[in-house]
Amino acid sequence: MTTKTKNLRLLLYIGLIALSLFMLVPFYWMVISSLKLNKDVFSIPMKWWPDTLHWENYKTIWAKLPLVTFFFNTAKLAVVTTIIQLATSCFAAYGFTKTRFKGRDLIFLMYVTTIAVPWQVYMIPQFILVSKMGLNDTHLGLILMQAFSAFGVFLIRQFYISIPDELCEAARIDGLNEYGIFARVVFPLGKPAMATLTIFTFTNVWNDFMGPLIYLKTKELKTIQLGIRMFISQFGADYAWIMAASVCSLIPVVIVFLSCQKFFVEGVAASGIKG
Repeated sequence: MTTKTKNLRLLLYIGLIALSLFMLVPFYWMVISSLKLNKDVFSIPMKWWPDTLHWENYKTIWAKLPLVTFFFNTAKLAVVTTIIQLATSCFAAYGFTKTRFKGRDLIFLMYVTTIAVPWQVYMIPQFILVSKMGLNDTHLGLILMQAFSAFGVFLIRQFYISIPDELCEAARIDGLNEYGIFARVVFPLGKPAMATLTIFTFTNVWNDFMGPLIYLKTKELKTIQLGIRMFISQFGADYAWIMAASVCSLIPVVIVFLSCQKFFVEGVAASGIKG
């Protein structure tokens, strides 16, 4: 490796590190603002480290709002939806890659095309349908609406394509049926793609605001995002408390990402190998 190449690589690393730190600035500002007094959050010049850390902000928000209930509701929606979506996406992806039936590619193309349709287009018809089913203001309605994902099927399918068909053929020769092949051969090899879909689905459901806002009316059923909005409406623009609540709501997402990040890059990279 020449000296010029080493210098270019060094500059590239420095640039990437600087960009990473720049992207972390908003998160640092949110965390440090949650430990300030409200009057110091937007002080000029900005204090990157407060003179006193006010940990009581976190105690205050847990006392003023039923955050335990909001966290439980959000975790329930996120976990159940993620599990169901993983199951439906994996089964559908297996059918679109490792089995052959008439019109398979056309059906998959039509299904994936729905990704391009914004939720706002079918939001009202969906609300009418859920209301007529008697699932308005219930967690079940929100879960069923997100139980199937065209993006999830596409992501898992792209990964399953990279699994050699010879493995499935060998399993068929050994006497396994399609469910056995899926459970013993394809499913274990799909962990990277499943980890990627887990992060995407859990994050989307946990951070969802519009869905719960439209469908949930009862306070005991609301999610953490609606809880933060309720906090703002009740206590005004007390940004230190708002930042403390936001930090609390971010922790589960960070935990899920760190738990699955080992497979995340592998899953994203492998899902784009073949089209």
